[in-house]
Formats: sequence, structure tokens, C-alpha cells
Amino acid sequence: MRDTMNHAVPGIVPPHVAEAPLLTIWPSIGAWAPGRFVGRLAGMRTGVGFFTLGKLFALLTIPISLSVYAWRLMPYRARRYTLTNRRVVVQKGLRPADERAIDLDAFDTIQVEVQPGQAWLRAGDLVFQHDGRQVFRLPGVPRPVPFRETCIKAQTALLSIRQVLQEQPAQV
Repeated sequence: MRDTMNHAVPGIVPPHVAEAPLLTIWPSIGAWAPGRFVGRLAGMRTGVGFFTLGKLFALLTIPISLSVYAWRLMPYRARRYTLTNRRVVVQKGLRPADERAIDLDAFDTIQVEVQPGQAWLRAGDLVFQHDGRQVFRLPGVPRPVPFRETCIKAQTALLSIRQVLQEQPAQV
């Protein structure tokens, strides 16, 4: 990340001073097709009472789930999503390196799209839109609604700070 500084409390640094991380999450296995396949199978509710076909499939697909989980942590595949006081960043590698990002002022809405198989995994894709057009996507976000709300709060804070700074007279 550019201009990143270490602080005792993340996000306390004003965005015009430096970029500070607020929150980092790792995508769930629902970001990849094999993980969504497991979610579709495990989400089946056919059965009697506690015993459902989905629970049986959840047990039978444990090797697939573990494989996808381990695969997503491999050095060349590792991805994480970091929200800073300036932008949302997709980082790759075991030592985080920025892969792509969107500034917090570059979108106006965030939609949650739950792909088939992600509901059982409690995951979804966050779709960042500007003027109704998709400009950025985060696949397989675990618990996407709270992360969406946090992104919106960070965006609101950034825009508020910028507005206050523009309204203040220039100090010499």
C-alpha cells in the first residue's frame, strides 16, 4: 500500500495524511467454483428432521473443502481484501502486494450478489458500481453485508473529511 504507516489504532490517521488499513478479510472458499459446488451440495434440505441430504454431502465433501481451503492459501494464489481509509485493495501473495484497488470515491453503491452455493457458506460477491455500471468486484466475501457496511462507512468518513478540508480557509 502506498503511504502506509503503522499505528496503535488502525484508521486513526486522516486520509489526507497517510493511508491506514482498517480491516482485512480473506475470501471464503465460495470465491471459487469447487467451493460453490460444495456449498450447493451442502445446502440441500431434502430429508427428515435433523437428517438432511445436505448434511451428508457436507461430510462427504470435506476433502474437497479442505483442498480448496489449502489451495487458496498457496503463495501464488493467496488473496486478501483490505479496506483502508482511502480505498479497497485486493492483495496477493503471502507478503501482501497490491494487485488491484478501487478508491473509496470511485463508486456510489455496493451490491451483494450471492452466487449459487455461496448462501450455505455465508458468503457473497460485493459489486461496486458507479452510475449503475460495475467498476469493481470482490468475489466470495465472507459475511458480505457487514463488510459492505464498513466500506460505506469508510467512504462516508473520507468524503466528509474532504468536504471539511475544502470548506476551511487556506492556512498560511
